[in-house]
Amino acid sequence: MVQKVLVIGSVYPRFHEDAEVPWLRTSLAHLKKAGLDIQVLAPAYKGLKSHEIDGIKVNRFRYAPAAWEMLTHEEGAPSKMANKPWLQLLAIPYIISGFFKCIKICRKWRPDIIHAHWPFPHAYIALGAAKLFRIPLVLNFHGAELLLIRKKKWVKPLLKFAIGQAQAVFANSSFTASKIKALRNVDVEWSPYGTTLETKDERRETREGGSLPLASATASATPSSGRTALSDPSLSAHGHQGGDTPQRPVPHPINGKFKILFVGRHIERKGICYLIEAAKYLPRDQFEIRIVGVGDLTEQLKMQADALCHHKGESPVASFSTNGRESSRCGSDDALNSEATPPAEIIFTGKLSPEALANEYKTANVFTLPAIVDSKGDTEGLGVVLIEAMELGLPIVASNVGGIPDVVADSVSGILVPEKDPEALASAYKRLAAEPELVKHLLDGSRKRIAECFTWDGIIERQIAVYNKLSK
Repeated sequence: MVQKVLVIGSVYPRFHEDAEVPWLRTSLAHLKKAGLDIQVLAPAYKGLKSHEIDGIKVNRFRYAPAAWEMLTHEEGAPSKMANKPWLQLLAIPYIISGFFKCIKICRKWRPDIIHAHWPFPHAYIALGAAKLFRIPLVLNFHGAELLLIRKKKWVKPLLKFAIGQAQAVFANSSFTASKIKALRNVDVEWSPYGTTLETKDERRETREGGSLPLASATASATPSSGRTALSDPSLSAHGHQGGDTPQRPVPHPINGKFKILFVGRHIERKGICYLIEAAKYLPRDQFEIRIVGVGDLTEQLKMQADALCHHKGESPVASFSTNGRESSRCGSDDALNSEATPPAEIIFTGKLSPEALANEYKTANVFTLPAIVDSKGDTEGLGVVLIEAMELGLPIVASNVGGIPDVVADSVSGILVPEKDPEALASAYKRLAAEPELVKHLLDGSRKRIAECFTWDGIIERQIAVYNKLSK
């Protein structure tokens, strides 16, 4: 039976309130709760020394002078290197330093399993220790590594070789699994994320000094993982009950307008421009689009919304979000209307406090993720934010791309539409606004889907079963 697991990754929370990779932090907390002894190996950030988070030791390896140790955290390394090409020079000392730190840990601690997330380059950090001490190696893909193959052809043989050295391969979605199999025909275990929302029992255990973490709250949706986590106690009415099983969700009332909520980074693959375009097909007196978060495309998206308003003969106005930060708003109730039907109101809230974000979820009527396959070939690996929205009592409208269909079964646990199709998005929102029974049906389907596939109890049980199989 496996007792000790060394987890390797490019990023891990630097302090208790850090919002980085909440899904990984929650995953390890549940592994620890299941009785496993866990340690983490991750790079330092600006000289950060080894420390402890949630009772788990985080071993930091140094790879450059402190001021230069910014290759990871806060934004993905590929994006950082694209903006600052000189950072690529840090890749070699990063791998070498991690490689020897991994050997040092394994010589002293002797884990039963090495579990490496983002196999490029972390498979090569793990391989030396895995071979030297005969420790089974598990590689966990999240999709971004496979995207590198399109941009850097030399990565393909390195990844193909690394996959062949692993004793087990995990993928966060069936979409990611298909990409792995296209690279090398191996068995791939589907290992999705569960929610990072806390249960009532978890909050109590944390207060009493247990090992489960407080989910770090963030509304900016800008950490390197691109995922959000909520930890507002008032959200639990639509969340879990004992045993990690979601309660029966209740549709949110429509107060004035049918509110369409998007939460995430403002980047190309999220498809926000198509959500804005969908406003043309939604009457403003009935619908409102609320876009939470920030990103590289925020200003461009605001300009698109403003242009939509001008096209309809309206005046874009400025408003303020609930936490006092300025937001952009398309249209206003007293704006001058043209003869054409004015588009749905579009509100950019910017970054929100945890309380304000919780209120957005509680007052919304549908959650949407109009994701696309972007110009780089990237798309959603899974979409854990969809699982969280489901647990908070929101029906889902999302694009049929990437790993999203693993979460959203069309007309069962949500509505799937073709990517880059604003009219299809608008039609789906209109259906939900007009058919309350459909909303109830989808929420019941969401509850069943989460219980079957996305509870941490089930995910961790399957993961440990793989570990134990490898250790025999």
